[in-house]
Amino acid sequence: MRLSSASRVTGAGNAAGMRQKHKPLDQQVIVVFGASSGIGRATALVAAKRGAKVVAAARDEAALTSLVAEAMPAEVAIGTADAAQYHDVAAIAQLALAHFGRIDTWAHVAGIGEFAPVERMTPEEFRRIVEVDLLGPVHGAMAALPHLRKDGGAFVVVSSETARRSLPLLTAYSAAKHGVDGFVEGLRVELEHDRAPVSVTQIMPGSINTPFFENARSRLGVRGSGPPPVYSPEKVAEAILDAAVHPRRDVVVGGAAKLQLALQKVSPRLVDLVAKRSAVLRQERSDEPKHVGDDALFDAPHGDDRVRAGVTTMHR
Repeated sequence: MRLSSASRVTGAGNAAGMRQKHKPLDQQVIVVFGASSGIGRATALVAAKRGAKVVAAARDEAALTSLVAEAMPAEVAIGTADAAQYHDVAAIAQLALAHFGRIDTWAHVAGIGEFAPVERMTPEEFRRIVEVDLLGPVHGAMAALPHLRKDGGAFVVVSSETARRSLPLLTAYSAAKHGVDGFVEGLRVELEHDRAPVSVTQIMPGSINTPFFENARSRLGVRGSGPPPVYSPEKVAEAILDAAVHPRRDVVVGGAAKLQLALQKVSPRLVDLVAKRSAVLRQERSDEPKHVGDDALFDAPHGDDRVRAGVTTMHR
């Protein structure tokens, strides 16, 4: 793990309880884990622009370095870390304390995926996705909560609409996100029982226009794609930063995701039927060839600092 920083911005404020506002954004120290590209990068940049002190963490040092340059003159500390490794995650918490003295919001955004039928995946691939997408947020909570409890703050984790409705060809990703849903639900009650001044928010986006689809492993012969309509990463960033100030329980981003989760409550079998008849399966495949290994499942993509990338032609 490597640590670095750039400078400027000030702030202070009072702690807030679960049912009250937290500090204004421009008085917060925000850790964004998974900040090299996509939703995490958008969140870090918007937070910095609005005056927050930002600690940005991800596997890709080159992308984090470009984030510092893009965020100037805001104060941004960066650290390379793998969400699957607890000691890496804990070191990011220590980085925040060393640079800024506290943590007000921990936004856990890092995630990976694979487009493949279950029978074509290897156990190592499935395990890797669970370690990053489920154990990563668990590691984030373990590292951040002792500090959030002191003065109050927000733990925000980005899961997915697949936390409530699994998608075919994304079973490992969906399983991990289901785990996140169960984890934050229990964690929230534990903190409320202790009257801890910490809010726990789960952000559940639908298809978002990020490099996730290009960086995900695929055993389909083509790059995976998100079922349309596809929404902007900035929409999710706004939901994350709103939860940093105004405690929320669960936030679904995207009208299509809201509709699908509503249908799931009414008739899971109907949603099964839609997927089985390929409305979803077809939309999860692009026309771009892709080979196994041309992905970021185990190794970070060097210098991929894009917020947006090609997903489908239907964007909002």
